[in-house]
Amino acid sequence: MTALTAITGARIFDGDLWHDHSALLIEDGKVAAVAARRDVPTDARTVPMDGLSLVPGFIDLQVNGGGGVLLNERPDLEGIRTICAAHARFGTTGLLPTLITDNVEVTTKTIAAGLAAEAAEVPGFLGLHLEGPHLSVARKGAHDPALIRPLEQADLDRTIAARKGLTALLMTLAPENATNAQIAALHAAGVTVSLGHSDCGYVTATGAVEAGARMMTHLFNAMSPLGHREPGMVGAALDLGHLNTGLIADGFHVDPASIRVALRAKRGPGRIFLVTDAMSTIGTDMTRFFLNGREIFREGGRLTLADGTLAGADIDMASCIRYMRDHVGIDLEEALRMAALYPAEAIGLTGRKGRLTHGHDADFAVIDNNVDVVSTWIAGTPVFAA
Repeated sequence: MTALTAITGARIFDGDLWHDHSALLIEDGKVAAVAARRDVPTDARTVPMDGLSLVPGFIDLQVNGGGGVLLNERPDLEGIRTICAAHARFGTTGLLPTLITDNVEVTTKTIAAGLAAEAAEVPGFLGLHLEGPHLSVARKGAHDPALIRPLEQADLDRTIAARKGLTALLMTLAPENATNAQIAALHAAGVTVSLGHSDCGYVTATGAVEAGARMMTHLFNAMSPLGHREPGMVGAALDLGHLNTGLIADGFHVDPASIRVALRAKRGPGRIFLVTDAMSTIGTDMTRFFLNGREIFREGGRLTLADGTLAGADIDMASCIRYMRDHVGIDLEEALRMAALYPAEAIGLTGRKGRLTHGHDADFAVIDNNVDVVSTWIAGTPVFAA
């Protein structure tokens, strides 16, 4: 009796190339190989996926909620479990539950929940994203300005301690509310520092990058724009090669023409990758919910505060990929990389996530020609089937 599983009949995208007439071989939760169908061992357990496509599982580094749960409102193990399961329905095999600006008590509970999720090996949980509270009030977006404050030593110590127990820890901050020395300390501890919700200029952003920041949060949104005399945060995101940057591709946060310009302009080796910025509505029919005591309304694919301010997104990763293909006009293969390989690289998981090649985790989505998800597998085990 062999422990080898062969997924057969599907086209396989390994992150670089498509393979036809091949099988994905899985052993002990890892990809053993992509093999010609004739080379599949006769005693392998065979799972047919005829007429479908296998693609690397999607990785989402900004997920505020899903399945009716908002992390701010349910900062506990079961809340994280519900969020991960909700996004698995849409092909996401790894994510960072994201805490929107809140008080110290909620932040502390969230970190404890993240450590518990790591220990429990919750399927799909990769770590945490702390988006705030060390942001700029001038570019607060839907974050509660009453909760925004400077990064203090206690915050620094708490975050560095949390990193030791998590696969990945991402923190979004604004240079206006954190020093370069603090950024350097976070970077040295293995925290991925992302610049966002900031009104700072190009020179200030460059200083933060030199100190250790390696990412920008949701390109174009809640940041100083690109100008011809002041490149701003957008200019820094595109020009500074060390930076990776998330992008919300939902048709509301960024115009498709701006996305095309950014893709042509981005300097490497950093990449633009997709994030959903999803809220609790994903996988539900709910029409409203609360964040920090403020009501958020869902209508026509948009989530807004009462004054019309965008408040996160109402989209899943499979839909982001479709949007990039159908409205931005990029190849499906590149959209898939933006949803899997590039975010894996951005948080240092190269070699584990984002590809379907030997030794990588057997995390994949089975999709049809419309990028509708038929099933989702994590570590070689199905966690969702339509």
